[in-house]
Amino acid sequence: MVIGPGGAGVSVTATSGALSRSGTRGPGGARAVTAPDRDTLLVTVDRCSPTADLLGVFRQPDEPVAVSTRLHLLSLDRLALLERTWTEFTTVLSETMARSKVALPGVGAVSDIDGAELSTLPGVEDFLVMRRIRDEAVSGQWRRIVVDASGLGDPFEFLRASSLLSQALNRLWPRHRRLAAAAERPVMAQLTAAVDEIDRDCVDVTELVTDPHTVAMHVVVGADDRGERALPHLLATVDVMGLALRSVVINQGVGAGREDADHDARMDRLRAVAQGGDPGVEVTELPCLDLPIDRAARLRKLGVGLPVPNGRPSGSGAAQVTEAADTGAGTSRVYELTWRQRLPDPDALQLGRSGDDLLVTVGGFRHPVRLPSVLRRCVVVDAAWDGTDLTVRFMPDPALWPQGR
Repeated sequence: MVIGPGGAGVSVTATSGALSRSGTRGPGGARAVTAPDRDTLLVTVDRCSPTADLLGVFRQPDEPVAVSTRLHLLSLDRLALLERTWTEFTTVLSETMARSKVALPGVGAVSDIDGAELSTLPGVEDFLVMRRIRDEAVSGQWRRIVVDASGLGDPFEFLRASSLLSQALNRLWPRHRRLAAAAERPVMAQLTAAVDEIDRDCVDVTELVTDPHTVAMHVVVGADDRGERALPHLLATVDVMGLALRSVVINQGVGAGREDADHDARMDRLRAVAQGGDPGVEVTELPCLDLPIDRAARLRKLGVGLPVPNGRPSGSGAAQVTEAADTGAGTSRVYELTWRQRLPDPDALQLGRSGDDLLVTVGGFRHPVRLPSVLRRCVVVDAAWDGTDLTVRFMPDPALWPQGR
């Protein structure tokens, strides 16, 4: 998964990485010598993506197009995915109404909306794109999938869309009510099954995005003032979401390059922030080519190697629960939840609680961190950041804590 701010060279990095065989290793770390015809799938989600032109192929939305014997390109049409899925869903609604002898409030109005009338449904388009990528990932056709997430306003909103959609579904129509409705009115079973399937897909996609054994995140920034300002905030958001960061790519083709008097010093600062003391993160620098990058041969010349997933969780995904030293027993215990968290602006850190989630706000980005079971019966006491790790302290809630424990 290749992400970064617009104009940083995300598409170029993703395409060069998809073309390159570097970083491709087989069992035991041996470099792969042969590969099936369908080896690598490059996915773009930007409707204005130049990738098809760069690779010299026709853009065919929603169908993999062969670029070479090893590479295929899949250009996803977000609007087409939305229209097709909406049509399938309203068909279920219409069938439910036709079989029901009881008027279902609001269902008729929703089922009458034609897919062509829709321009967007917040969060749903992103979920549908991620679900299609998931389907390709589990199809068994591809050894490697490279996702070019450029062309999005906020790549992190895109990555967490499935989680937010699941929360919305279960707030508007909780699962226990869906099951009760299907039991009371068998005609509703088809509708509740359709909603349950969407909810299961949401959970599945969310787990896939944060699985360090399957997905590797690569952050691309330019070697300019904008990139230097953005990088700390991008990495802080990666940490709080628990995404498995594997590499940071610094694109020297963005900005004034070596003509800038501060170039070398800025590169040193970018390298220091990108590494951040984490040995699992590789820092790659893209050179500034003299020729325009307008064909596959020049993309290969960049030689981008995207490191494969290493199975190491990071950020909130690697959170550990420990019992604080010298604490009492029972409801006097103090538990600490700790994970490595970058904080470019520590004063802007905010913590809240919503059910089983700890709401963490970093740099204006709020993300729910699911609490381990032992902490769901506790209340937040305080929090501290030592410059590297964020530690949140909890104490048992007497009203919820089991007696005698």
